[in-house]
Amino acid sequence: MEPIVSLFKRRELLWQFLLRNVKSRHRGSVLGALWLVMNPLLMLSLYVFAFGVVFGGRFTDSPDESTLDFALGIFLGLNVLGLVSGIIGASPGVIVGQPNFVKKVVFPLEILPAAMTGALAYDLLIGLGLCLTGIAILGPGLTLSVFYVPVILGPVFLMSFGLSWFFSALGVFVRDIGHLGSFLGLALLYASGVFYSAEKAEKAAPGIWKFLQWNPLLQTIDSLRQVTLWGGELDWWKVGYAWVFGIVVFVCGAWFFNRLRPAFADVL
Repeated sequence: MEPIVSLFKRRELLWQFLLRNVKSRHRGSVLGALWLVMNPLLMLSLYVFAFGVVFGGRFTDSPDESTLDFALGIFLGLNVLGLVSGIIGASPGVIVGQPNFVKKVVFPLEILPAAMTGALAYDLLIGLGLCLTGIAILGPGLTLSVFYVPVILGPVFLMSFGLSWFFSALGVFVRDIGHLGSFLGLALLYASGVFYSAEKAEKAAPGIWKFLQWNPLLQTIDSLRQVTLWGGELDWWKVGYAWVFGIVVFVCGAWFFNRLRPAFADVL
């Protein structure tokens, strides 16, 4: 696919745009890059107070699971979900907001959504590092299963790139798609197992679980908790499904972007 090959050929340009996106997000703020740490921690405190303290939520029925364990589990889910929901919310305006680049025939437009995805992935990696540090120091501790984390997260990055290409191209022609971003992000929040485990969802709502189990984000978040919080074994069927889904979204997103790109200049 042309957009995929173009990213590899123009990786230096992609890197420059990625750095620009990361730096521009906090330019002019008093605390600067410190917001990369503060934002997830503030959101974590709100969700933990509501679902962990007030509603007494837990991922397992084990008496050994503490509110801190529940908080760290939510933190893991929020980091993964933040990448995908951020892509859905920001992608529709990426191409529309850069009409000057669209009119330059020689400029590789696939760089714009890819650089935005890279900047959001950077936030995910920082949040994940904080979470793993918290598990190691304050939580149950890390085991050798933590080395499975890159294998689990790989499909999420592929999905994110594919979704960024798809929504950025679609946003040029359907401007209303940008208004659906907040709703889709909220829908993913409650459908991706951020506040509950896959096991509990299957027991509590077996009818809904028939459909919910095919959400790759739910399986990814649940697998992350298994290998980091509980030190469990990796379910390779779940990971394999997520990889297949991620590759399909990645390739289809690149194809969709490449198919619509010739008409960008006419619409803008």
